[in-house]
Amino acid sequence: MQVRQLTQHRIIVIGAGYAGAIAAGRLARRLRREDVAITLVNPEPDFVERVRLHQLAVGQELRPRPFAEMFAGTGVRLRLARVTAVDADRKSVTIAATDATAGEELTYDTLVYALGSAWNTHDVPGTAEHAHDIAGRPGALRLRERLAALGAGQPVVVVGGGLTGLEAATEIAEARPDLNVALAARTALGDWLSPKGRRHLHKVCDRLGITVHEHTTVTAVAADHVTTAAGDIPSSVTVWTTGFAVHPIAQATALKTDTTGRIEVDDTMRSLSHPDVYAIGDAALVMGPNDKPLRMSCASGVPTAWQAADSIASRLTGTKPTTVPLRYFNQCISLGRKDGLIQYVTADDQSRPAALTGKTAALYKELVCKGAAWGVANPTLAKPTRRRSVIQDPTPLPHPTAANAG
Repeated sequence: MQVRQLTQHRIIVIGAGYAGAIAAGRLARRLRREDVAITLVNPEPDFVERVRLHQLAVGQELRPRPFAEMFAGTGVRLRLARVTAVDADRKSVTIAATDATAGEELTYDTLVYALGSAWNTHDVPGTAEHAHDIAGRPGALRLRERLAALGAGQPVVVVGGGLTGLEAATEIAEARPDLNVALAARTALGDWLSPKGRRHLHKVCDRLGITVHEHTTVTAVAADHVTTAAGDIPSSVTVWTTGFAVHPIAQATALKTDTTGRIEVDDTMRSLSHPDVYAIGDAALVMGPNDKPLRMSCASGVPTAWQAADSIASRLTGTKPTTVPLRYFNQCISLGRKDGLIQYVTADDQSRPAALTGKTAALYKELVCKGAAWGVANPTLAKPTRRRSVIQDPTPLPHPTAANAG
């Protein structure tokens, strides 16, 4: 017979990006406050709209979104701290206040791992010392200060021809037409896009005066140039956008991860090695259609947060969990404030012939960005919910063995 739980179930969510913040808020709306203690650990007091950091870098002001307001009245407790370690076997998280080095240990019954990702230098010489990133707010603010100090005619090189690189290069070129902006892409510009998408991308780069170096690999970064096989490209400011790397903490734990450090999970977002741990967002290795891993993105992270929160709530309340297939519909690319590209894709993220371009696409992308931020503050998408009672599970979670903890 199932009985009411006498002590609060301790849920710790580490990381408050799109995935972590949504998961914490959704859990708080699914479960009775008397039954759970939900703690969200994050080093910053405000939610960061990562999809807008290229805007912040060029001097635009972003609307503050304090967690204190976002989680007011929900029961979510915010701890301003950085995570320094996770012991998945002892079910503990070590944190340190942002202004201190001494650690504090928090214990959990359920952990939601959402530490996300940061920029990936790929160990290219000089990158860490001389390049800038827009993978987080501190990096975007440093780039903002550096760009503001540049005089007319100085060169800026954006390295990386993916979504982040395209948005950074076009945003900088539009905001600072007096600068000489270049984009170094390892392959052909927009080679994954449809023909219509590629044509529009070339058109926008030409209009904004962006010099595009296709099939160009940067092998080193210096204070005043980047090095390629074809020679040096002058650069007063280098912006490095060649991909993301997950937080290294997971790989240092007993959690089962892949070679990149992403936590392997099932279709409920539950760790394959530690059933009391759920991983979401960029930190999780989630298989999508055709057994292809989902790419690191807001479009992937948000549905994994929904899935994890609902799976945890179902397990704790004794209801049957449901899973929703994860898939893609489009790729939304800002090309400055006045232009954009919406590339429609298959479920497994392959480009379709159709694409939306121009001002309409810019408006579409702006609505997507606003919708994503709204969704963090409204994690059940404004649908009515009922907080359910947590019950004592008569079947304890299996303790992982050394074999499956890998």
